Amino acid sequence: MSSNGLPPMVIMGVSGSGKSTVGELLGQRLGVPFIDGDDLHPAANKAKMRTGTPLNDEDRRPWLQEIGRTLAAHQLDGEVVIVACSALKRRYRDLLREHAPDVLFLHLQGAADTLAARMAARNHEFMPAALLASQLAALEPLEADERHVLLDVLRSPAELADVARGAVMKSTTPPGA
Repeated sequence: MSSNGLPPMVIMGVSGSGKSTVGELLGQRLGVPFIDGDDLHPAANKAKMRTGTPLNDEDRRPWLQEIGRTLAAHQLDGEVVIVACSALKRRYRDLLREHAPDVLFLHLQGAADTLAARMAARNHEFMPAALLASQLAALEPLEADERHVLLDVLRSPAELADVARGAVMKSTTPPGA
């Protein structure tokens, strides 16, 4: 936990779920920095995805470690940060928890057709819509022992940020308070 009682946060989901938009809005509402995990990808990962080739676990490991280090560094400074990261598999989330054990995952989830329509309407630097199917296939649902909040992407980004803020604040309130 940070000095303000907030946990480190990862806003997660497949491409097109709104991680960057909602993460930025949530950061503004909470008064904490937001970091787009895409900015932490090594150049080789970006180049691979740009060609429509999905990343494998070996590709993702250094990126996930960098995100974990970022979460931990802010926590050591008594600060909180929100980082956008797909965090598709349990083992990826476990790696992030190795760095930040009390991380809260805010999972933006939605139907494949909704996500595909969103991706078709945008132009992403290195993430083509063709990779959505591979991300959905890799996605492992959060489990009961993983600290998380589920958010439905059918809501507007502003609504999602408000719901997430409420859930984050509730998660920091001591029982009976």
